[in-house]
Amino acid sequence: MHRLNTFCHRLNRIVEGLLFGMGLTMAAIVAAQVFFRYVLNASLFWSEEAARYLLVWLTFLGATTAYYRGSHPGIDALTRRLPPRFQRVSAVAAHGTAAGLAMVMIVYGIRFAWFVRLQITPALSLPKWLVFGVIPVAGLLLLIQISRCIAHTLTGERA
Repeated sequence: MHRLNTFCHRLNRIVEGLLFGMGLTMAAIVAAQVFFRYVLNASLFWSEEAARYLLVWLTFLGATTAYYRGSHPGIDALTRRLPPRFQRVSAVAAHGTAAGLAMVMIVYGIRFAWFVRLQITPALSLPKWLVFGVIPVAGLLLLIQISRCIAHTLTGERA
């Protein structure tokens, strides 16, 4: 259990570092676009596309960090009133459902990234599989974090 916790913690730290870098880059691109458009009266043709794709990556990778931290919104009015054993069953069921979604993200994300592999983005000329490749990557990261949460729930440890 200690190895799984350590691995998930290190993985999350890497993802958080990437999120910080992507967020900072996105903010700089948007600020530069505003400056160029309104001060220099010369728009950057690639900035909106770059910011949009960074936002997609931020969203999917941010979801994995939110799951690691347990900060996704949830409704627990009913489960809090259940006996501890049923709370545990409910938590495992919720994590199992999330694992199912993560597997769908992996399978269909790979299929979709493969489907668009020959297309390129209009402004940046990036292969579209790079943009949509975040879906299976985030699915795999979610599956790893979910396994940690299920292990904690089954052993009764705090995540």
